[in-house]
Amino acid sequence: MLEHAAGQPWIYPVLLVFFFIDGFATILPSETAIVGLSALSLHSGEPNLWILGATALVGAMAGDNMAYMLGRKIGLTRWKWMRRPKVQKMFAWAQYELDKRGAVLIFTARYIPWGRVAVNYVAGQTGFRHRTFFWLDAFACVTWVAYSIGIGLLAGQWVHNNPLLGVGIAVAFAVVLGIVVDHALRWWHKYLEKKDLARRETSSNAAAAAVPPDQSHKAVAGADLSKPAG
Repeated sequence: MLEHAAGQPWIYPVLLVFFFIDGFATILPSETAIVGLSALSLHSGEPNLWILGATALVGAMAGDNMAYMLGRKIGLTRWKWMRRPKVQKMFAWAQYELDKRGAVLIFTARYIPWGRVAVNYVAGQTGFRHRTFFWLDAFACVTWVAYSIGIGLLAGQWVHNNPLLGVGIAVAFAVVLGIVVDHALRWWHKYLEKKDLARRETSSNAAAAAVPPDQSHKAVAGADLSKPAG
């Protein structure tokens, strides 16, 4: 069924909707789809990799920008799933990171499923400039599509006589690599947060040391400091 569907023209509009929904509601495994189909294409020539890549790119960008617009229109508490503690914590993290390094976060969050949804919603809700968001997201989506197709082709080469086994290996490889990338990016952002905290503490200590002692309450012989001069 998978091989048959891969060669049908209707698979591209279906995938377009698939990638679009995943951009603002992370309920569909978009990485799994593009990796698995890329591995299958290596053996059967279907689906066409160029069309698959273009479909994934357009769908991902449309979904990310939909999340941005929803964040601008409805905020971060409208739906029940948004009010869950874990989701609210993710939103808070995204807002903090956007304030500090918006360009880096928008790019790296594309590789973190729940992270990218949180970042896109928060970018819209906080009024992050849409034109800047659009181009940063476009660059992130291009690299994400190339990365996903590359994983599919690489893993699919390991099995030459069984394309479906190649798909399974490619998907398993993508999941493991995705977990590694996810943790690496989270560790990096936490490292940057710690550096920001250390820098703020250093700045606060330096500012406190630079303030001269308050001389306003020292006793001065023959003068009543509670009254204006003269």
